[in-house]
Amino acid sequence: MNVFIVEDELMAQKSLMRVLAQNFTDMDIAGCATSVKGAVEWLNTPGNSADIIFMDVELADGKCFEIFRQTEIKAKVIMTTAYDSYALKAFEAGSIDYLLKPIDPAALKRAVARCRMSGGTIDVQALLKAMDMTGGTRRKEYKERYIIRFNDRIVPLATADIAYIYSEEKNNYLVTFDDQRYIIDSSLDVISEELDPVSFFRISRSCIVAIKAIKSIVKQAGGRLRIMADPESSFEMTVSRSRVDDFMTWLEK
Repeated sequence: MNVFIVEDELMAQKSLMRVLAQNFTDMDIAGCATSVKGAVEWLNTPGNSADIIFMDVELADGKCFEIFRQTEIKAKVIMTTAYDSYALKAFEAGSIDYLLKPIDPAALKRAVARCRMSGGTIDVQALLKAMDMTGGTRRKEYKERYIIRFNDRIVPLATADIAYIYSEEKNNYLVTFDDQRYIIDSSLDVISEELDPVSFFRISRSCIVAIKAIKSIVKQAGGRLRIMADPESSFEMTVSRSRVDDFMTWLEK
């Protein structure tokens, strides 16, 4: 079974490929694209074919619905999205399955099973009409503030004031630009989905850093990168080797 992935976030693209490889031995990644243009070119290239297309909504050069307008799609489509119910109704109108980000492996298996069993085709006109009726798509709304419980106080903290968040000795700590440190209950997995990826990057399993907190970067042996942050961190802030390429791409945006 050939799979085509349309996703403009490289980390999300690689994560989906990994989950598919872990759960479906009969799937081959036939191709990937990060934009409407790239997806249309791949789909129109003779010899390229896909049984299932995983498609994010917001791409590098526009919304994925332009792909349906520019080329015929015969494959089953599974949307991977962080959008709310108004958009999900549009997917349902067009007979398109969807998965909410972050993708749950169990939900992924159910979606793929439905694609295997389904004999229907995409109702493109119903999909586009439903999207027009809802005014198109909206970007995901990210967290603007966290509520921090500190001793007998409740502190509303704007995400713009966060320099970095890290895990240490089973606790998660949030550090502000004025060097205040608070314990936060949410896990880094949850927080990384709540923060705007334009401003924050998860450099390792144990640390998320704001781009405004990065003073300089030092190359280390083995391909790792060490970040010199402001305020100065109490731990070695290192970019994992597996995330170096995505980190450098993020820095250059």
